[in-house]
Amino acid sequence: MKAFNLQLRFLLPLVVVLTAAAYFALPLMDSLTLRWFARDMNMRGNLMANTLSESIAEALQDPKGRKLQHLFNRAVEDERMVAMGWCSTAGDLLTRTASYPKDLTCAAAERLGSEVDPRLRLQGGSVHVSSHAVTAESGPVGQLVLLHDLSFIERRSQDTRRYLIALIAGVGVIIALVTMAVAQLSWRGWVSGTRALLRGEGLVRPLGGGTPELEPVAQELRARLRDLEDEYRRYQGHEAEWDAPRLQSLLRSQLRGDQVIVVSNREPYIHERGKDGRIFVRRPASGLVTAVEPVMRACSGTWIAHGSGTADRDAVDRHDRVALPPGHEEYQLRRVWLTPEEEEGYYYGFANEGLWPLCHVAHVRPVFRESDWHYYRKINQRFADAVVAEARSEDPVVLVQDYHFALLPAMVRRRLPRATILTFWHIPWPNPESFGICPWRQEILEGMLGSTIMGFHTRFHCKNFIEAVDRYLEARIEHEHSSISHQGEQTFIESYPISIEWPTRATMSEWPSAAECRRQVCELHDIPGHHRIAVGVDRFDYTKGILERLHAVERLLEKHPELQGRFTFIQVAAPTRAALEEYQAFAQRIEQVTRRINERFASGGRDVVRLLAQHHEHDQLNRLYRAADVCLVTSLHDGMNLVCKEFVAARDDEQGVLVLSRFAGAARDMPEALIVNPYHVEEVADAIHRSLTMPPAEQRERMANLRSTVREFNVYRWAGKMLTDAARWRLRERISERVQRHRSEDAEGDSRGRLRA
Repeated sequence: MKAFNLQLRFLLPLVVVLTAAAYFALPLMDSLTLRWFARDMNMRGNLMANTLSESIAEALQDPKGRKLQHLFNRAVEDERMVAMGWCSTAGDLLTRTASYPKDLTCAAAERLGSEVDPRLRLQGGSVHVSSHAVTAESGPVGQLVLLHDLSFIERRSQDTRRYLIALIAGVGVIIALVTMAVAQLSWRGWVSGTRALLRGEGLVRPLGGGTPELEPVAQELRARLRDLEDEYRRYQGHEAEWDAPRLQSLLRSQLRGDQVIVVSNREPYIHERGKDGRIFVRRPASGLVTAVEPVMRACSGTWIAHGSGTADRDAVDRHDRVALPPGHEEYQLRRVWLTPEEEEGYYYGFANEGLWPLCHVAHVRPVFRESDWHYYRKINQRFADAVVAEARSEDPVVLVQDYHFALLPAMVRRRLPRATILTFWHIPWPNPESFGICPWRQEILEGMLGSTIMGFHTRFHCKNFIEAVDRYLEARIEHEHSSISHQGEQTFIESYPISIEWPTRATMSEWPSAAECRRQVCELHDIPGHHRIAVGVDRFDYTKGILERLHAVERLLEKHPELQGRFTFIQVAAPTRAALEEYQAFAQRIEQVTRRINERFASGGRDVVRLLAQHHEHDQLNRLYRAADVCLVTSLHDGMNLVCKEFVAARDDEQGVLVLSRFAGAARDMPEALIVNPYHVEEVADAIHRSLTMPPAEQRERMANLRSTVREFNVYRWAGKMLTDAARWRLRERISERVQRHRSEDAEGDSRGRLRA
């Protein structure tokens, strides 16, 4: 009887708790289910908008709108699609299908689509409303409004509710039976233990307390709780900020501390020998280094790069390695050596006279030589050999950086078939017609498809790459999943907008004030304190729009003579690829135009344009950013461009204006900047003038939004997204290998059994 009473004490609270859990869980599950399906609907809508973008752009050429109407009528034949509408950039509803609600305006659709629960009640039932911007090569062309049927979601929600009730009831019954059995069987043991405790004969040890066998379970539980906590924050819209510790935690939890190897042509630190014979260290001017170096500090991996400094050989050990950064030693740099002939053919020749202009729409003809191609293959193989030599296991994570190593992924794949290879292309990818100029287009595509994941800055670049593979290779392409299967290997194609490391509070606290930075810059460059200052920071490259920028400055002073004697433009142009004739001619042209502008508009013996054609350290650039009224980023074609993000990160005073080219990948993520067409001199000149006359309140609002975007989408988030995708693929491959191994073992066992029989 006592045992039964004890069982009731367990069972009654259990029944109450399970009933309460069912009562509170059902509405929560309904809410979560609707959120999940709403998110899926939005993703499906984005996919549909991206798929139809080109067809819509073509249909808009029909002035009568029949093609667009026909396209929409065919699209709504999908069983889950209720209606579609087309809104102009001005917000007018131009085209709609027959079932589209007459009272649903474009503004109402956009407002409803941005809500947490974008449902609309119609006579036939509930529908999900979403609005998607459609962009053509010329820019935004309108909004696509989609109405999805929600009846199947409500049916699934009802099924989920029934399953949940059945599950809770089943679990309750099982727990009740187990509880009764354990209570009945363990009653005497508990009584004996309690009596022993009361007699002082021994202590009852808590369940699992101090038990080493349960420690792995405890660790796994803590890890799962952290994952659930992160998931909860994401649902609530308060995702934790990405930083080095979080990236390290991701590496430990998702990749289990697997080795990370980075491969790039440019090294993060260069050892040079000064005139006095002493060795000093400098960081090269490179967006790649700016983005990847913080990731390597967090990963503590190995970076393989070309040793190009005059004292690089003196700084390495006998294995050509050196610990970096200087004084901190958080990761290893493995240097690879090239002869002048190899560097001429591989780097200056094929990479920068061939692939660089091929991928950039900057109206410079690419040059392809057989000898350059020979060196390009040779050096790619040398770096691939270095990756294999540095790998401590059969399946390292290899991050291949940029267009210098298009062949390397397949070369590594042949030697390390289990490696996870992420290739990130830091420059744009051309359309298939332009890429077809390359004589070795097939070899390049096959080399890149050795990657597990192939990353680009924007979805547009991903689309160009997939279309190039479709045109020039025999491959199976799954557009819905952005994956390509070639020669038995699968490659996932994804966009990863790169960014910078957001400065910490401690770092920002050490910065001089914006006023002090301005005073130092004016004193250094002999600029009167009342002058308005604009800056441009680039490598001396024809794709950066430096020439077009100078023309815009000249036009600005022509249109607004009141700025003459009150305006200074500082252009930092770090020398690069000076051995190439195209770059030499470009540098001469820039110097000529600079002299002409200064001759026309110099005032008081001071030049209007200050051309600083030398390398600047990060602290020097940061001082320029904080001193400037305007930052000009007018790339003619760019993968992302990190100068604009560095400028935003430097402006903790929330002042200053960013003028940004629409042809830079960053323009998609930074709409608060003044977006311009760099080829339109008048438009850029007007944007500079607007920047110089913009009220401080508007500057503050724009800069605050820009800073929020760059801080949230920083370089650790970029790396974290890539590495999370890599971890997912690694897990899938390992499970697949395990299943195949079990199948082979079962098949072998069956064959042995048949032989014995």
